[in-house]
Amino acid sequence: MAGKFAIVTGASTGIGFALASIAAKAGYDLLVVADEPLIEAAGRDFRQFGTEIQSVEADLSTIEGVDKLLAQAGGRPIDILCANAGIGTGGLFLDQRVADWRRSIDTNITGTVYLLQQVLTGMVARGVGRVLVTGSIAGYIPGPFNAVYNATKAFIDNFTEALRNELKPVEGVTLTTLMPGATDTEFFARADMLDTKVGAADSKADPAKVAQDGWDALMAGKGHIVSGVANKLQAAAAGIVPQSVLAERHRKMAEPGSAD
Repeated sequence: MAGKFAIVTGASTGIGFALASIAAKAGYDLLVVADEPLIEAAGRDFRQFGTEIQSVEADLSTIEGVDKLLAQAGGRPIDILCANAGIGTGGLFLDQRVADWRRSIDTNITGTVYLLQQVLTGMVARGVGRVLVTGSIAGYIPGPFNAVYNATKAFIDNFTEALRNELKPVEGVTLTTLMPGATDTEFFARADMLDTKVGAADSKADPAKVAQDGWDALMAGKGHIVSGVANKLQAAAAGIVPQSVLAERHRKMAEPGSAD
């Protein structure tokens, strides 16, 4: 109980798995969570680094799921939170089931906001703690054929910037937003986007590199980090290029069948 303690959400695969690995290597005891049984296997992988590992399967699209995660922490002070969980659904919005797009909104926004409120309240009371939230450069870009996901990331990018400003008077507590671009994770398969140009591209970022960029920024207390030079340029261009042009560019990358 005296060791350093970190929580990583969405830790079964991708960026979350890489973040949890970095934290375990750095000597943090871990509580890792995902909405799938694979989180148990991931937890066994993290134990190789010699720290205490707890794994929990929970649906972070619900308040109850977040409460289940926090209950697993047993009141232990949280030194680091990596709020990484997020999901998307590709394809034409009008064809999507309400349950699918609502789950994306509730996971990416509602669950994340509630988790941040609960964890940051404790950190502020103690005057110490670090939080890393996975946003995305997708938040700068209108996303035809991934419209809900991009919009949720716009919320997260904006919300964390505002929250960071609110936390300015609090010494010892930092909030960092990690904003990657397309990354080589299971996201595209789960979003049914493997037949798209972006889903099939070989140029997607390495999740381990993205996670390391985020971790380094977190440890340095930076406000945000855009991972990758090309993504930095794309994020900068988003403030200049008309939204309609950005939307058309995204369409060409994310439209079903565009990989052909």
